[in-house]
Amino acid sequence: MSERERRPDDHAAPFEAAASEAGTSQAGTSGPDGRPDRPVELPRLGVRGSLRWVWRQLTSMRVALLLLMLLAVVAVPGSVLPQRPVDPAAVAEYVRDNPTLGTWLDRLGFFDVYASVWFSAVYLLLFVSLIGCILPRTWAHLRSAGARPPRTPRRFDRFAVRDEAVVDAPAEDVVRAARTSLRGPLSVLPRFRVDTGEEPQGVRTVAAERGYLRETGNLLFHLALVGLLVSVAWGQLQHYRGQAIVVEGRGFANAVTDYDTFEAGTAFDPRSLVPFTMTLDRFTSEFTPDARAVDFTAEVTVREPGDDVRETTIRVNHPLRVGGAKVFLQGNGYAPEVVVEDAAGEVAFAGAVPFLPEDAVYTSRGVVKVPDVSAGDQIGLVGYLLPSAEITEAGARSVHPQPLDPVLVLTVWSGDLGLDDGIPQNVYQLDESGMDQVLDADGEPVTLVVRPGQTVDLPEGLGTLTWDGLPRFVALDLRHDPSLPWVLASSVAALLGLAVSLFTPRRRVWLRVVPSDDGRTVVRAAALARSDDLGLAAELERTMTAVRALGEVPDARATGGHAQTADDVPESAPLGKA
Repeated sequence: MSERERRPDDHAAPFEAAASEAGTSQAGTSGPDGRPDRPVELPRLGVRGSLRWVWRQLTSMRVALLLLMLLAVVAVPGSVLPQRPVDPAAVAEYVRDNPTLGTWLDRLGFFDVYASVWFSAVYLLLFVSLIGCILPRTWAHLRSAGARPPRTPRRFDRFAVRDEAVVDAPAEDVVRAARTSLRGPLSVLPRFRVDTGEEPQGVRTVAAERGYLRETGNLLFHLALVGLLVSVAWGQLQHYRGQAIVVEGRGFANAVTDYDTFEAGTAFDPRSLVPFTMTLDRFTSEFTPDARAVDFTAEVTVREPGDDVRETTIRVNHPLRVGGAKVFLQGNGYAPEVVVEDAAGEVAFAGAVPFLPEDAVYTSRGVVKVPDVSAGDQIGLVGYLLPSAEITEAGARSVHPQPLDPVLVLTVWSGDLGLDDGIPQNVYQLDESGMDQVLDADGEPVTLVVRPGQTVDLPEGLGTLTWDGLPRFVALDLRHDPSLPWVLASSVAALLGLAVSLFTPRRRVWLRVVPSDDGRTVVRAAALARSDDLGLAAELERTMTAVRALGEVPDARATGGHAQTADDVPESAPLGKA
């Protein structure tokens, strides 16, 4: 009787008897000798066993996936709440507007998420989990790299994919042909790992296996993920990024104090900045008549220590490489150069003020803050710059981004600018809490319309405003991240490993070559895959075709000339008897 024909009771009886005895024992009843059985006591794990259990749980794939999802969850506050390394002014404003909630969030590290203890703990646990999961598999895979394929089974009856043929050739030639077909044309990169053997009565065997690269690709993918985590963490520690607005004819130095905004990793040392300087010599822009941008070019002069002064350009998507960093052209606009004299005739302010564009025709908004007046209230001028102004009864607007007819339209404020309160302010916005808008006799805001070269009087005897020129400015974005090449390499390796693990089939092929007394050779073959493999039958057929090419004996083979599958032959029928 075969195993498949046995009744379930034949298998279940021993297990039922054992279960009955165990149940009786655990209930405290008498055993076969009449003595009461003792309750089953499980051994205690102890400290060492508990640590081993915790380690196994931590290095399991299930826990690694949970930690990966948890890392994504704990990173959410970093994109929702303002972060102190990026925008400390926004953090201070949030705490001021929400004193209770803001104080607790600050204590828990929500304003510096990526440097907090809880984010670092999840990150490190994920890293340890991946390492503990991958390294044992890597050692096991390396040990199996030189292992021989599994031995050839004695019977192929129960293999779903099998074949048989009779050839008029010696067994040695059959083995050689099968080996050549399985290994492929390239000896350096064989398709199969092939092992041949010999059994009593001259029977030769061939065992072949392919798909070792599948596990290699899987391990490469996970190792690349670890490399990606390490690279990103290293980049977060060592990177820096700064933004600076530079007006034509002026420059800046690569120092923290010269940037308008600057952010860096927790392990970044400001002394590591390369002390180069850059001057914006000229900025040009090209637009079509319908105000579509064509090109932007910033001509700069760069001075590096130990290097000659060089003139170069920065264009959109063509950054400048200097000091180990990349300098990108992020934006541009106009910076009217104005002079404000106070009521005493003293120059209270003189300089170029960047006005930020708000639309495609460079309608730009800006603020002129005049805190250093000799007497009286401080002055604030808020308004718009129109590069190509068109003024009608309905109002004023710009019709083109080029400065064809530039006009400044400003309103006047007086009072306390709030610059002495110790709270950082946005230089492009006016804090109106301590300011009063200057009104005319009708109670309407006073509006100043100024053109280049003009001088206008400020209302209420506050002084005068002179517009001297209209230079351009550029917004430069400097970035340095030493981890980017490693992030790219890890990403490419992960994609490569994933592709190899997905598209490399794991297959095994066996042949049993039996010489007969009449000089012929009977060849029986079978193939096996770890999962559903549509190409398995074709793989076996390719090998058997090479064997049949030696000279198949007509009407002597047991099969129909192709690799049989479970659909061709009933499982209980002997090979060739279906």
